[in-house]
Amino acid sequence: MSWSLKIGRVAGIPIFVHWTFLILLGWIMLGQWGQSRDATVALAGGLFIITLFACVVLHELGHALMAKRFGVETSAITLLPIGGVASLQRIPEHPVQELLIAAAGPMVNVVIAAVLYLALGVRFPGTVDDAVHLEQGDFWARILKVNVFLVGFNLIPAFPMDGGRMLRALLAMRLPYARATRLAASIGQALAIGFAFLGYSSNPMLMLIALFVWIGAEAEARQVEDRTALRGLRVRDAMLTEFHALKPTDTLGHAADLLLAGTQHDFPVSSPGETRFRSILTRADLMAGLAASGREGTVAGHARTELPAVEVASDLAEAVASLQEGQLSCLQVTDRDRTVGLLSLENVGECLLVRSALRGSDSAPPGPGRRLIAAEA
Repeated sequence: MSWSLKIGRVAGIPIFVHWTFLILLGWIMLGQWGQSRDATVALAGGLFIITLFACVVLHELGHALMAKRFGVETSAITLLPIGGVASLQRIPEHPVQELLIAAAGPMVNVVIAAVLYLALGVRFPGTVDDAVHLEQGDFWARILKVNVFLVGFNLIPAFPMDGGRMLRALLAMRLPYARATRLAASIGQALAIGFAFLGYSSNPMLMLIALFVWIGAEAEARQVEDRTALRGLRVRDAMLTEFHALKPTDTLGHAADLLLAGTQHDFPVSSPGETRFRSILTRADLMAGLAASGREGTVAGHARTELPAVEVASDLAEAVASLQEGQLSCLQVTDRDRTVGLLSLENVGECLLVRSALRGSDSAPPGPGRRLIAAEA
């Protein structure tokens, strides 16, 4: 994730902290100091936030380590002011596996709370929902209370909370995966409406949670629907086969003319005689180059140094995941170490549009000789 600082690695998984988390930490400490004018109190407030987010990291590691047991790797764990994010490379569609992965996070918080309560004798100072004790209670009592809250909050059956994924996994034991996801998302959005009404009448924070749940549920449903639509397709089915390529010695002015003359935004770069592209000039690179060097600047001075490749027979869904995770504009498509096309998210979207249109038509699909996207496999 951009604007994140790597703070360590646990079980081979890099841990990042987003810069906005540091703002939250500073804001809490400044607020504590402003109320007490005591540096010790301010440091204690900061230590509480750090300990709280250590529990969040353990929660996310629970997901990551359980996922690893099923062959699913985790790219990174990132701390944000609203919690933590474990970036799993994929979510297994086997319902039991997803159920166990989703449940592993809250179970970590259950274990932490149990150790504090049973082994260390920590007790709740007052009622669990008494917010005053989150600021004034005993340090470990507050940590106990927060872990209980994390368990309850994450078990809400709505995406993107763990409870929503657990609900989807249970539904998927009886229903197709995409349908189970849409049903779980609808339940989550119904809960979001309830949160919004409660928030309007009592606690505005619930309105923020409602928005968070609504957006997360819809995003999850759309992601699964797109992944389902890509199932069985190969990279060859969506690659771009007609495009302009540039030489390192070409001018930026020539690239700008090509940009204005067509719909291509990114231009692969290779020298004469090469069978693969070694770099790419994106539209952003081109604009920056024109601003710095003018039309006479050369492509070699502004093209990116690498254009990742994917095999023509590779699974399209995996290629899309690579594009999204790497925040790449496109991939070069190779066949026996020779570039035969380009793949971008725009191509994939057009491929899905064509497939959707063909499903709604009685006519036979076109032959394989199309240029922009390939016919159905």
